[in-house]
Amino acid sequence: MTTAVLPQRAAMDSAVRYLITKYSPKGNKVGWLMMASILVEAWDLYSIAFVLIFIREQYQPDPLLLGLAAAGTQGGALIGALIGGWLSDKIGRRIMFLVTMILFIILALAQAFVTNIGELIVIRFLLGVPLGSDISTGYTYIMESMAKGEREVMGNRWQFMFAIGEVLTLGVIAIFLILNLDHETVWRVTLGLGALPAFVILVMRHDIPETAVWLVQKGRFREAKQVAREMYNDPLDMLPNEDIVVPKARPAAFLADLRKDPIRWRATLYGWIACFAQASEFSTFAFYLPVMFAMVGVSTILGNNLVTMALFAFAAVSGWVGPLLTPKIGHRGIGIAGFSIVLVSLLIAAAALYTDHKYVLPFAAAGMLWGHYWDASNCMTIPTMVAKPEYRGTASGFAYMFVKLPSFLAIFLFPSLFAAIGQANATLFVAIFPLIGLLAAIFILPEVYGYEHD
Repeated sequence: MTTAVLPQRAAMDSAVRYLITKYSPKGNKVGWLMMASILVEAWDLYSIAFVLIFIREQYQPDPLLLGLAAAGTQGGALIGALIGGWLSDKIGRRIMFLVTMILFIILALAQAFVTNIGELIVIRFLLGVPLGSDISTGYTYIMESMAKGEREVMGNRWQFMFAIGEVLTLGVIAIFLILNLDHETVWRVTLGLGALPAFVILVMRHDIPETAVWLVQKGRFREAKQVAREMYNDPLDMLPNEDIVVPKARPAAFLADLRKDPIRWRATLYGWIACFAQASEFSTFAFYLPVMFAMVGVSTILGNNLVTMALFAFAAVSGWVGPLLTPKIGHRGIGIAGFSIVLVSLLIAAAALYTDHKYVLPFAAAGMLWGHYWDASNCMTIPTMVAKPEYRGTASGFAYMFVKLPSFLAIFLFPSLFAAIGQANATLFVAIFPLIGLLAAIFILPEVYGYEHD
């Protein structure tokens, strides 16, 4: 290897710029495979919401412990997002998404065999680490494997995949209830089943190569040229045939780098705010939909599951439509429309609870979920997309931190708030979050659809 970096810098930048704008049919396939891992996260993060009533029935924990069992994965994912994003930049995208799936398989199975609520809390916290890491790694891989425009539509589909995961989870639980399985079996099998799709994804990911962009940034030109030939049928002739030593980028330097470009800085700042707002609105109102419906007498446990499954099936349509509209109305349009719909829906839900018009709740919830699956669609896409390749994993993980922190706090503490001020007041309180997101979309977010680095 040679240490002559500067003479090769122009070639590296040219190769990276070329790669991130290059379309490949394989890139689309890889994008879907990265998105598929969100099914695993959705299964684990939200299956607990649907079986929480059975866990409470068996172990009788106090509200704080019950909230911690539900929120433990979110807390672990907060750590996983930061560590995983940094490691993705340091040791590579491929090794990280393989390791995260292996860890998830082991820990998902382990939670099905716990003997007390304390063990469940610990395992679910540990389980969150690979989940948080996988999201940041997957987004980084998508942004480096697909062309501009295409990568944004794919990245915005994460909410569609979340909805599919939630519908599948509810469908399985509904089948268990129809079969009249005992409640302990239902929650243990439901939690443990998350290992199955993780195993399938692990097998399918095994032969996917490292991204050529990451290899170029690390000066590993020979491997980059080989991957580009496999992925794009392109030898990257602008690169030399020998590797070079590239100085290591400091993880924290991505913040200083962002501040140099007002467009990238404002877009990233919006991404952080939108991540926080959408996670807060969902983790409070939508996460406890089954509990809310039961409290206000909407239905039985099975009926509750079926109504919730119908809502998430409806939300899946929104999660599919939103990304398709992004090229037409832009990231800014999707954000403004999504947060506006959520805000109005939550105000209607609060009014229905204040006036005891329970029949309105499912319709308000449907509206809320439709808007949520738009406003949440691009909050990870934007910060990952505008980051420079050498900081992309770190930037993605840092953005995901703004999803996991409010998710953890909301799921942990919202039951206590719910009990203290009542469902109507709590629902009205949640409306603060889409209002924050809406204002950020209007006044902070520049339009960055199709963004390219200089």
